[in-house]
Amino acid sequence: MNDDEVWAVIDLQRRRTADLLEQLSDEEWRHPSLCQGWTVRDVAAHLTLQQLGLGDAMVLAITHPHALGSVNRMIHLSAKSRADRPVDQLIAQIRAMSGSRRHNIGLTCMATLTDILVHGKDIAIPLHRDLELPATAAAAAATEVWEQRGTAKARVFHDVPIGGFRITATDVPWSVGEGLEIQGPMTAILLLLTGRPATLPQLSGAGAESLRRQMLPA
Repeated sequence: MNDDEVWAVIDLQRRRTADLLEQLSDEEWRHPSLCQGWTVRDVAAHLTLQQLGLGDAMVLAITHPHALGSVNRMIHLSAKSRADRPVDQLIAQIRAMSGSRRHNIGLTCMATLTDILVHGKDIAIPLHRDLELPATAAAAAATEVWEQRGTAKARVFHDVPIGGFRITATDVPWSVGEGLEIQGPMTAILLLLTGRPATLPQLSGAGAESLRRQMLPA
């Protein structure tokens, strides 16, 4: 995907996510998301923080000095503090970003794409709500996540024991790795690679059961 295509999908998914959020009850806003320790409201608040510049990052560091050195802790605390805002404001902020090509300092549009794709599903799946994701965009994001394994950028995701497996999508031409075969929809694979075991039931193949035992020990 080129940058124009990436931003088009980002805009589309921002609108779709905002549409979904507008349908939620107060109870659903408080419901746990797929992100451990995050509510749906926390995730929605996080999605309003996709355009942070240097000044914004410095304010976060000053506001949460005890989180310095931990990217995940800083991300979580910033989302928690933003989640205090009215839900209508959170929805409006997500929707208002459509059409903008700003992204967080130090990141790329691919990181923004991965963020909106994965976190949209973090909201939708536990609420049993539909949120369509373009399979080709999920494949591009999954490739980015796969290629960043072992780098500092990969630290925002929970480690997944994917060594020794060949992972193949069933709905688009996409495959990585070597070893026992794991197959499934592209969206499920993207969520797997970003540390979401909730999609394990959607996976099949000789390596699927082995992976389930490693990620979900009895």
